[in-house]
Amino acid sequence: MQRRRSSKTPKQPLHVHHKSQTDLSAWRKGGKIDSEKSLQNNQSANDQKYESQEGSLELALSYFEKVQDSVALKKKSVVQRHLDVVESTALKQGLPPEGFEILLKVALSGRFADTVNTRLLKSLIPTSVIPENSVVTAVSWLCVGKCSGNIQVLFLKWLITMFDFIDHKEQLNALYGFFFFFLQDEKMCPYVCHVLYLLTRRENVKPFRIRILLDLQAKMGMQSHLQALLSLYKVFCPDQVTITLPGKMKTYFKNSEGPWKAAITAVRQRNQGISPLAQAVFLGTSRPQSRKRKWNAQLVIPASSANRLEAGREKNRLYLCGTNESFPVEQLQTFPQLLQNIHRLEFPAQMGSVLTNPLLLHYMNFVKDESIYLRLHYWMGQRLQEECTWCVVDNPCEEEFKSFLENVYKAECFLQEGFSACEEFLYKTLPLWDGVSCRSEVLKLVSWIPLSSFSDIKPYLFDPLAQLFFTSSIYFKCSVLECLKELLQNWLNCNAIQMDLEISSANTTLCGLVDAVAELVHFVGRISTVALRLENNSTLLLYFILDFYDTVCDMYLKYNLPLLIMPPAGVFYPALLSMDSVNLNQLCYIMYRYRTNLVAAKENEQSKKKILQFKFSNQTYQEYNQYLTAMVGCLWTSTAFQKDIHPQGLRMDDELLSKTAVKEIKNSFNIVYHPAMMGYSVQFLQEICPDDTTFNFKLIKGKKWDWYLEYLYNQGLKGLKVFIESSISRVSQAARSKSGNVEA
Repeated sequence: MQRRRSSKTPKQPLHVHHKSQTDLSAWRKGGKIDSEKSLQNNQSANDQKYESQEGSLELALSYFEKVQDSVALKKKSVVQRHLDVVESTALKQGLPPEGFEILLKVALSGRFADTVNTRLLKSLIPTSVIPENSVVTAVSWLCVGKCSGNIQVLFLKWLITMFDFIDHKEQLNALYGFFFFFLQDEKMCPYVCHVLYLLTRRENVKPFRIRILLDLQAKMGMQSHLQALLSLYKVFCPDQVTITLPGKMKTYFKNSEGPWKAAITAVRQRNQGISPLAQAVFLGTSRPQSRKRKWNAQLVIPASSANRLEAGREKNRLYLCGTNESFPVEQLQTFPQLLQNIHRLEFPAQMGSVLTNPLLLHYMNFVKDESIYLRLHYWMGQRLQEECTWCVVDNPCEEEFKSFLENVYKAECFLQEGFSACEEFLYKTLPLWDGVSCRSEVLKLVSWIPLSSFSDIKPYLFDPLAQLFFTSSIYFKCSVLECLKELLQNWLNCNAIQMDLEISSANTTLCGLVDAVAELVHFVGRISTVALRLENNSTLLLYFILDFYDTVCDMYLKYNLPLLIMPPAGVFYPALLSMDSVNLNQLCYIMYRYRTNLVAAKENEQSKKKILQFKFSNQTYQEYNQYLTAMVGCLWTSTAFQKDIHPQGLRMDDELLSKTAVKEIKNSFNIVYHPAMMGYSVQFLQEICPDDTTFNFKLIKGKKWDWYLEYLYNQGLKGLKVFIESSISRVSQAARSKSGNVEA
C-alpha cells in the first residue's frame, strides 16, 4: 500500500474493507491466517492511522504557513480546527522537524492573538530533533518584537526545556550577543540568564559582559539568575570576576519545563516502540524529558589543593594548544578518536547524556574542567530535588527515577568518586525516606558518599539509616550492612596512603581518614549488636555482619591504613556459637587475618619502621588475645567455660555448669560437638564406621582426630584450616614440617 503524501489525496475506505473481507473469507474456508500476514495487516492499519494524522497535520501546517492576516479564534473556525490538529498530533506522536519553523514563525510574528500563540508554543513537542535553523529564525522574530512580553517569556521557557533536542548549537551560539541584549528586560532577564548559562563557552566571556552583569546586579540586587551566570563566568575567567559570590543557594533558576515535561515523556515512550531511529536521537540518554540546568553552589566537588592546581595547569595547557575548530561530540565513537581530539572536543550542553557515555566520562576524568562539573552538578542536583519520589507528592515516575539513579551510580563507579550533588541530596532527603522507594538505588548512592567527618554527617546520614535499620525487616538490615561495607571499601580505596609516603600534610589527611573509618566501624558494630538481638541471631544477618568485618580485619595490610578494630562481643560470640558452619568458618578466617595484620604491625614497630607516626593501642592486642583464647578454648581444648576471660565471655563456675545437666558440657563447642560442625561429624563417622549406627563421637580422637581435620579441610572450610594452623602450636608445627617435606 502506497503512503499518501498529500492531504488532498482522496480517502480509500473500500480498500481497507476489501482487505478485511479477504481475510474473513479465508478464515471461513477453514484456513488459518498466517501470523506474518496478520502482523502486516495490523501494521497497515497503524500506517493508515498515522497517514490520516500526517495528512491533517500537513494541511494545518500549510494553512499556518500561508495565512497572512489576523484571524479571530472561534469555536468552529478554520483556525480552531487546524489548531486542534496540531495539538492532538503533538501530544500523541510529536511534531516532525519541518513543522517547527512554520509554527514558531506564526507564534512570534504576532499574527494571532496570544491565546493562539500560547497554544502553538505549548504544542511544540518534537518527535526526534528540532532543526537549529528554525530556532535561529524564531530568535530573529523575537528581536522584531511583534509578539507580547508573555509570548516572549513562554518562548524562552520552551527554548530552555527543548535545548537538548536542538540538533546543532553553532548558529545559536553565534546569537549569544542578541540574547545578552535582552538582559535589560526585567521580565525576561531570569530566562535569558538561563539560556545564556546553557550557551556560554570560554570565548563568550568578555570583560564588557562581566561589567554589564555587575551593573545589573548593583541595580537589581543579588538576583539568583545573575549569580548563576557570574558563577559560570568566574569558572572560565577567575581573574576577571573578582567579586565574592554567595556560597549557598538552593536554586538559581526556576523550573521552566511546565507544560512540556509530561508530553515529552509520553511521546518518548510511544516513539520508542515505533522507531529505533527515534529512540536513538534522544541525544544519548535514556531520559531526555528532564532538561534542567540550574546551579547550586554547594554541588562543586571538593578537591585537594594539589588536584586543583594540577587540574588548572591541565586546563590551561589544553586550552592553549586547542584550535578554533571544535570536534562535534556526536561524532565521538571510539577511544582513539577521543585521544586525537581531546584538545578540541566541545563538551555537550545536554549533561544527561554524559552519565551514559563512557567516552565523555573518560574526558571528564582526564581534563578536570571545573565548568563541566559545575554544569553536571547543577543539573543533577536540580533533577534529584524535583523528581525525588518520596519528596514529591503523587509522583508517578518512580521507575524512571530509579533508572536515573542507577545511571548516576554507574557513572560514580566509572569515575571512582561520588558526586557531591548526590551527597547533598541524600543528606536532605534521607530523614524523609521511607526505606522502600528506590531502596536498592538509594543505598548504592550512599556507598559513594565522599569521606567526611563522621560527626558532621552523622545527623544526616547515619542517624536516619539507624532508625530505618532497627524498624525494618531483616532484608533491609542486610542491604544497609552491604551498603556500609561498600562505603568503607570506597573510602579505603580512594583515600589510603602508601606507608612510605612522606608529605607534610599526609599525617593530617591520614588522621582524618583514620578517625572517620574508626567511627564508621564502631557505628556498624553498635547497630549489628542490637540487630542480632532483635533478629534472634539470624544466620543471614550474621553473614552480612561478618562480611563487613572481612574488610575491617585487613585494613592494615591491604589498604595501608594503620587501624584495626575488633568486632564487639555482641557480634563475636554469636558468630562463635553460630548454628551455621559458613559463619563459623568465616569467623575463623577473619580471626586469622586479624592475627596476620597484628603480627605485621608488631614487627614494623619493633623494627622502628615509620608508618606515619601511627601505632596500634595495647587494647587492640589485648582484645584479640581474649577472643583467641575463647575460640581455641571452644573449638580445640574444650576449656572455654574455664579460661575465657572476656567480660562478656563464656566463663562459668563449675557449680553453675553442673546445674545444666548437660553431659559432656565442656566439649559442647569443640570441632566435633559444635552445633555448626555436628553434621560433618556424623558424615565422617559414617565414612570411617559405615556399620556403626550409634554415632559415638568419642571415637574421633587420636589419629582419627587428625583424619577428621583433613576431612573438614576437604569440605571447603578453609577459614577453619588457616585459623587452626596459625593458632594451634601442634597443628602449626605439623603443617610447617609437612610443607617442608613437600618442598624437599
